[in-house]
Amino acid sequence: MSKKDETPKLTLSDYDEIDIGFGIDIGGSGIKGAPVHLRTGEVIGKRFRLPTPEKSTPQAVAEVLAAVVEHFNVPKTAHIGLTFPGIILHGVAASSANMDKGWIGTDIGQVVKEATGHRAYIVNDADAAGYAETRYGAAQGQDGVVIVITLGTGIGSGLINDGVLVPNVELGHLEIDGYDAETRAASSIKEREGLSYEKWAVRLQRYFSHVEFLFSPDLFVVGGGISKDHEKFLPLLKLRAPIVPAKLRNTAGIVGAAALADRYL
Repeated sequence: MSKKDETPKLTLSDYDEIDIGFGIDIGGSGIKGAPVHLRTGEVIGKRFRLPTPEKSTPQAVAEVLAAVVEHFNVPKTAHIGLTFPGIILHGVAASSANMDKGWIGTDIGQVVKEATGHRAYIVNDADAAGYAETRYGAAQGQDGVVIVITLGTGIGSGLINDGVLVPNVELGHLEIDGYDAETRAASSIKEREGLSYEKWAVRLQRYFSHVEFLFSPDLFVVGGGISKDHEKFLPLLKLRAPIVPAKLRNTAGIVGAAALADRYL
């Protein structure tokens, strides 16, 4: 399939025979989806994005999910993976960051099934990104404990042990020196307070040193938009474990969701 193809029309045999999955990433501003090659982690064609409804209720978002799935002509018997910005307990939202609070207590898989006709694996957005980095990205082939930290508006986290995701660790909400960690060390705080990379790195050092003490990871992976400038701050951090930038960036949620659906559905 050429890179110019923006809307691949895939059949069930494509999904079955060449290991294609489908992932959707729900965010506070946009909902994006794409087919994913499960052997390589590559997104097939161009991601399709629609804005998240201003009133992001389950019903309103369900209509957008249906439109994303229809755009790619996903076969009805193909499973999909879906990220959600909140704590997920067996497919049910226990929190709802940047989304309507009506999601809390909702069986998201049932919402997806009713809207699209597809079975779906539901996963926290940071967990999906973390899993994608271990299966296809910066931590591919790494044994032991991998912690993926996303620095953005807040701090997202994913914990993977020997390739198995440990969900909902929420390491951005550790209390350190009397503060919720993300209120001191997220990249949004760097921008808001006008911190230089050197001054921000002091806060990051305190954060990562504490996480390392608690979990003794074999590798840290750092994502988020600011990771493109990793050479300006990662070398300033002194840790036992190696710390490297993420590779998949904007596709990580879609890729991780599709891969987890393939593994568990």
